[in-house]
Amino acid sequence: MGTPRETTQAQAEAVVDRLEEEYPDSTISLRYSNRLELLIAVILSAQCTDERVNQETKHLFETYDGAEDYANADQDELAEDLNSITYYNSKAEYIRDSCATILEEHDGEVPDTMEELTELSGVGRKTANVVLQHGHDIVEGIVVDTHVQRLSRRLGLTEEEYPERIEQDLIEIVPEDDWQQFTHLCIDHGRAVCTAQNPDCTDCVLADLCPSEKGDSEIDLASGDPW
Repeated sequence: MGTPRETTQAQAEAVVDRLEEEYPDSTISLRYSNRLELLIAVILSAQCTDERVNQETKHLFETYDGAEDYANADQDELAEDLNSITYYNSKAEYIRDSCATILEEHDGEVPDTMEELTELSGVGRKTANVVLQHGHDIVEGIVVDTHVQRLSRRLGLTEEEYPERIEQDLIEIVPEDDWQQFTHLCIDHGRAVCTAQNPDCTDCVLADLCPSEKGDSEIDLASGDPW
């Protein structure tokens, strides 16, 4: 079992420092060329890998050009264009409805406030944070996806279970300048080392300060289950 720093703030700062050394080029992995493409890619990425989304959007972004194309698309045809994506029927509907709202209420432009973004169909706080950060250069929170959720709990940064509550804990302890990068670092480390089912604690740069480290700890703090 690793030994965490004395405070959660010190723990968060140590996590960021070490992961920045380990993943110096960490950044968003979704591919897009404008704000609308970013919004659509993030909607599609819910419970789906970024790799799969990138494969699908390569064709999608060549077929549909702008919010009007998506808003006027046939539901069944758009869903068929997304059929390798999880929950593609629902996501096709989200995209059509969101683009209709963007046309009707925002002059065809992706909005730039948390309130307006989360009023779009299929857009929660996580999606809105990604669009604000990477589409509008506005950082007002931390994106909490499954990797951030898992690593934050394993590392003792939070005991909360739900993303919005986890985010509130994290913004209190992660330096504000690192809010955006914290997510990318957790995603890279979660994919490479700290996986959900079988984390490689022997090859982890955080093992010595991780209270979930498998060498001695009996419990995975992410799930609360025994190793």
